[in-house]
Amino acid sequence: MFVKNILGLGAVALGLALVPSQASAQSCVGNCGVAAPNGDVTAPPEFGPTYRYVSTNGGETAVGRLPGVGGTNGSLYTTASFEAAAGSELVFYFNFITSDGTSNFPDYAWASLNLGADALVLFTARTVTGGADTVPGFGLPGLADGVVLTPGSTPIQPGLTNWAQLGGSSGNCYQGLGNGCGSTGWIKSTYTVTTAGIYTLQFGATNFGDRNYDTGLAFTGIQIDGEIVDPTPGVPEPATWAMMILGFGLVGFAARRRQTRAAA
Repeated sequence: MFVKNILGLGAVALGLALVPSQASAQSCVGNCGVAAPNGDVTAPPEFGPTYRYVSTNGGETAVGRLPGVGGTNGSLYTTASFEAAAGSELVFYFNFITSDGTSNFPDYAWASLNLGADALVLFTARTVTGGADTVPGFGLPGLADGVVLTPGSTPIQPGLTNWAQLGGSSGNCYQGLGNGCGSTGWIKSTYTVTTAGIYTLQFGATNFGDRNYDTGLAFTGIQIDGEIVDPTPGVPEPATWAMMILGFGLVGFAARRRQTRAAA
């Protein structure tokens, strides 16, 4: 009976480890998902190996664009709501990938921090040529005061467009290398919250000028004061790891006890 109870407790611990720490209230319009490293998109510096993404491939009309800027089709991901105090540090990582280019079709991606109807733009990224910084994107709203990007220089790495989430555009470059196609690599965004409240984050990506040569955004590691507020599936949180370890330990203890009794 003791062994069965221990095993039951271990199973409960393992079961708890599989329960998310918060209700799933995220939303997606268009093509959003979770992906593993593939092609030119490597595992993020922290909280990997998986990450979330939005992509214009399979996106919907007029989705993923910023007000007053425009766009043809794209995708929009909204996190579950989370609480942040004034002075809290918001951190996440992003990687902008585009197969489009030139000033005729400047696809873009962005993120905003939303408090009710108010939105602060935390970054914008847009197709550019000539090695200029992709972030902040030209012709797009300015970033909120206090946003810090690491690294601070954000040029496109030419030609790095091999990414399954771009669909048929993966590996392609509109008008060839040097015209804006590629990816930024992983960039860290840090922002100090100025007003306490219940927030959401939104991540969008849109085609611009046409629906060809897709663009996307990978992102992960959304934290407030070091606590993950939007867990990426497949990446256990520290508390989850602790519960899993406890469950395995209890199961192992029960097995050793059973072997000892059998030997006696």
